Amino acid sequence: MKEKEISILKKQEEILQFDKFNYDEAYKLGTFMVEYAKKHNITIAISIRMANGFVVFQYGSEGTGLMNQRWMKRKFNTVWNWQQSSLCSAYMLEDLGEDLNFHALDAKDFALCGGGFPIRVKNCTGLAGAVLSSNLYHVADHEFIIDCLKEYLNKPQVPTLGYK
Repeated sequence: MKEKEISILKKQEEILQFDKFNYDEAYKLGTFMVEYAKKHNITIAISIRMANGFVVFQYGSEGTGLMNQRWMKRKFNTVWNWQQSSLCSAYMLEDLGEDLNFHALDAKDFALCGGGFPIRVKNCTGLAGAVLSSNLYHVADHEFIIDCLKEYLNKPQVPTLGYK
């Protein structure tokens, strides 16, 4: 059972919300994440998409490629479908004994793993977009996003899964 992990993931989504989110904010976040990755010597692909799926920021460090881009698209679809992090969806379905087939979804289009996180704006309903990462172990992809958002949004109190 992943109850403890799911509780932490929901808390992360509750705390890591933006005051506003638009294309300029996506660019600032994206460039922050790139610098964070460089500073910590992390080889990673990053994508920020608006709610309609438009890729407003994307970066791939040397050592990433088209496969990472495809993973990020699948992670976005998962975030959008369940309106929560892709890792939370993976854990919830695992606990329920369900998979993509149970929901008539195809693994070509969805990924039940970490690396997709919803972008929410305080006091607004629905998602503004999603931030995605690919190239690490999938839980580490999730934790990379959380570490970046904690620092970017100045929310050091956000709990983590402790995977490093």
